[in-house]
Amino acid sequence: MKRYCLALDLKDDPEVIRQYDLYHQDVWPEVLQSLGDSGIETMRIYRTGNRLIMQLETINSFSFEEKARMDLANDKVQEWETLMGEFQQRIPWASPDTKWVITEEVFHYSNPPLPL
Repeated sequence: MKRYCLALDLKDDPEVIRQYDLYHQDVWPEVLQSLGDSGIETMRIYRTGNRLIMQLETINSFSFEEKARMDLANDKVQEWETLMGEFQQRIPWASPDTKWVITEEVFHYSNPPLPL
């Protein structure tokens, strides 16, 4: 299993944030299917203010490049991504072609210790 943590900002507007949260109470089935098909086993999205943190647990062969290729071929996923793009803004230090930014782990603790 692989683990990833990514970050993204929402537009800093209470109504935009409320709508984003509402959409994520009922994610479209085609989007959920695409997550599983790509090898994502667990996805969690947390929010503080307008900052989103997404945690992924994936199969070992998971690839962001392959996920992107699959998403481009799925009209419903593209529709969802376009809709979500209305609520999102890139983190200031992200490159123009980057939506979610992969974070760097700077500390790890577990009891009992977990393999990295």
